Amino acid sequence: MSQYYESTQTGTKQAPDHDLIMRGRRLIDITGVKQVESFDNEEFLLETVMGFLAIRGQNLQMKNLDVGKGIVSIKGKVYDIVYLDDHDGGKAKGFFGKLFK
Repeated sequence: MSQYYESTQTGTKQAPDHDLIMRGRRLIDITGVKQVESFDNEEFLLETVMGFLAIRGQNLQMKNLDVGKGIVSIKGKVYDIVYLDDHDGGKAKGFFGKLFK
């Protein structure tokens, strides 16, 4: 199933919405999630429509997961949120290459 949809007005393909809403460093709601790559109580690694997203913290727990809608909610104390993008415009280095820059 493609994560892109075709606009009925223009006929062009657009990425689904991707939003990240954090409330008080304790609760994060994320949309546009393709899949959860890995998670534990200190780190979540998500593949979103805008690239890989790493969330690091303490006592992290998945509060809600709706794979069909691409929604993930995480609770716990958040220390770090980072997108693992390839900023140099070169070939993708793969998951571990991006993670351990």
